Amino acid sequence: MIIDLSIPISEETPLYPDDPPVNIKLWAVIDRDGYYMNVIKMGEHTGTHVDAPAHFIAEGKTVDELPLEKFVGEGLVLDVRGGEGEVKLEEIPDSGYFDRVVLFLTNGRELSPEVALFLVAEGAKAVGIDAMSIGDEAVHKILLSAEVPIFENLANLEELLEKEFTFIAFPLKIEGGSGSPVRAVAMLHSDD
Repeated sequence: MIIDLSIPISEETPLYPDDPPVNIKLWAVIDRDGYYMNVIKMGEHTGTHVDAPAHFIAEGKTVDELPLEKFVGEGLVLDVRGGEGEVKLEEIPDSGYFDRVVLFLTNGRELSPEVALFLVAEGAKAVGIDAMSIGDEAVHKILLSAEVPIFENLANLEELLEKEFTFIAFPLKIEGGSGSPVRAVAMLHSDD
């Protein structure tokens, strides 16, 4: 079974403050042109997306320079909806993160720098969140300087609680891109 972890992209998609608006315009219709196509204008960090190191790190790798292995891996969802403010270290288990894609179900909370440092030290492959942002500039810099991709605006994480799954979210190959929209999915290891 495959669970869709992405939010739809439309002109109504919620945006981070000051990000460019989504603009989708009809380009061709079958009756007139023989085919159907739209023109899409939006920022790289629209909807469910990945941040590459270049988003916050000078001379950091761009999204097209990261190895594809960074965008797929065994996933783990941590439910931290019960807390307030930034997600703190005492709210998460103290092990089990090495080479995993660690996803946070938060209802809008962001990670603290301490959690980001811990995940890097533990060898997390990538980190994701259901919020519009993983955290402040310090959190971004901690993760991205270690080349740990950040996935933001994930959906349906509650469907993965206590399940074993493979996370997959490949970016567009945008030359020099600071990030990219992704179609994030979870492939469950069993049909339970």
